[in-house]
Amino acid sequence: MEESAEEILEHHGIKPTANRLMVLRTISDFGCAFSVPDIEMQLPTLDKSTIFRTLTLFKEHHLLHTIDDGSGALKYHMCRPDCDGRHSCHLHAHFYCTECHRTYCLEKMSLRVPPLPEGFVFSDMNFVIKGVCSNCSSRHAERKNMA
Repeated sequence: MEESAEEILEHHGIKPTANRLMVLRTISDFGCAFSVPDIEMQLPTLDKSTIFRTLTLFKEHHLLHTIDDGSGALKYHMCRPDCDGRHSCHLHAHFYCTECHRTYCLEKMSLRVPPLPEGFVFSDMNFVIKGVCSNCSSRHAERKNMA
């Protein structure tokens, strides 16, 4: 049985307000990573600061993780339901499509923290593969076949 938006927020220790529920329902529909402007387009009645505060709260409560894909806009993606806030949930590769500019989590490509020099302390790691996603590459193939 799938959890409702209210249950998901409560499970993560977040009070389920109307705005938070709207944001959660919206981001649950994204099939890839998203940015604040992506949500603004879907929820024009919410201002940018409300969206940003909500995403920050969700990140602090391990409902989301952030991705720096090199596009200049911080991206967010829903954490797995079993995420406990440890880095193990977030240590996976990401794929940035240079055609459609979408970013995807590649959770099956888990990463390991390399040995660090004495005194260095790990806090985060980011690995982004850039190229063309399957949707864009299939559109290219279709256009090629039509020519």
